[in-house]
Amino acid sequence: MHTACPLSALAPGDALRLETTPPIAVFHTEDGELFAIDDTCTHQDASLADGWVEGCEVECPLHASRFNLRTGAADAPPAKLPVRVHAVSVIDGNIMVAESGEVPNLPPGLTLQGHG
Repeated sequence: MHTACPLSALAPGDALRLETTPPIAVFHTEDGELFAIDDTCTHQDASLADGWVEGCEVECPLHASRFNLRTGAADAPPAKLPVRVHAVSVIDGNIMVAESGEVPNLPPGLTLQGHG
């Protein structure tokens, strides 16, 4: 379980990057929902926390691939592979992320060691 930050420190519409291996992006949507997905686009090495959130999707800042924050599915090319989705909870006012046990889909040429 990773501690992201106090809930009060992540305003609706904002995102943050956790320096885990691989990194995780935590999103607080305009609707007040919290989501966590792998931070790295599966098409090319770009931070999804730097992307644009609209509804329940984040658009990669590099080539406009979109990922569903609920399912991790790649909803727009050029990305084809999904990102992992992580469980988010708020405990004692802190945003907590339980990392998925699935193997991450990393972009070509990127390894977990390369993220370390």
